[in-house]
Amino acid sequence: MTNFVDYVKIFCRAGAGGAGSTHLHRDKFTTKGGPDGGDGGRGGHVMLRGNRNHWTLIHLKYRRHLFAGNGGAGGPARSTGADGEDIVVDVPLGTVARDADTGELICEITTDGQQETLVRGGRGGLGNWNFRSATNQTPRYAQPGEPNVERVAILELKTLADVGLVGFPNAGKSTLLSVVSAARPEIADYPFTTLVPNLGIVRYRDERSFVMADIPGIIEGAHLGKGLGIRFLRHIERNPVLLFLVPADSPNIRAEYEVLLDELRQYNPELLDKKRLLAISKSDLADSELIEEMKKDLPDLPGVFISSVTGDGITELKDLLWQLLDEKP
Repeated sequence: MTNFVDYVKIFCRAGAGGAGSTHLHRDKFTTKGGPDGGDGGRGGHVMLRGNRNHWTLIHLKYRRHLFAGNGGAGGPARSTGADGEDIVVDVPLGTVARDADTGELICEITTDGQQETLVRGGRGGLGNWNFRSATNQTPRYAQPGEPNVERVAILELKTLADVGLVGFPNAGKSTLLSVVSAARPEIADYPFTTLVPNLGIVRYRDERSFVMADIPGIIEGAHLGKGLGIRFLRHIERNPVLLFLVPADSPNIRAEYEVLLDELRQYNPELLDKKRLLAISKSDLADSELIEEMKKDLPDLPGVFISSVTGDGITELKDLLWQLLDEKP
């Protein structure tokens, strides 16, 4: 069983606000003092916090109920009740929270330390001190605190990377990632070796670097749930550059690219607005004459022939990717 979890549904309940106090001031010198009831404390919030050291939502898989603390009641001498305890949950960067009932976007976590509130705690009630007036000098009433608010939220993880690898199973995506970065994804000669997105930091010239994501292989009909379905297509949504990988031994490189592009279009048409680059992998299987023939029928976008085995074209590929990343949108 994989430890990668990128979708959870959680039940959140914020704390209720504490009640205001109706206390009247009394001491050994005062038998009929005025109102001095304090306000109630606010209820605890349920919050998300970005943590760059998390890469999965697995810690929430078995923690589906998040209950924040209730606010304390106000006290005498205008003392405010204690605030309810907040629940702060660390999540990976790239987490999107939506309301499970309405589908409304609640927040997106994209930076380390960023905090967003899923459910706000109730406000504490005002104590009777706030209601005194010239005509009502001894109010004997106070506000109750606001009640608990409950919400069911869906958390989805969308991988944050600069370059997303798009290709059919066995196109050589995992092998490429292992060559250009220190990532060590599982590699084997059968479809769907990659079952979770893998991230690798690609070192470039002058100590520069960018992040590449190996997305599990797409197949025709993926937008309908075939193969690994739409489970991993969401991870492409945050990548500013898409690197399409088609092997040199493909029967028709242009047709394979068009199928991949159509799957993205049917899943989310906005994906077609991203910068694209085509890499023909396994080019060590073709001689120079065949490569020249293949170049005549490539799709109309920047392309490069590469071999992860021999290293041919890898430097050129990095240069092209950096140019696309460095371009102003």
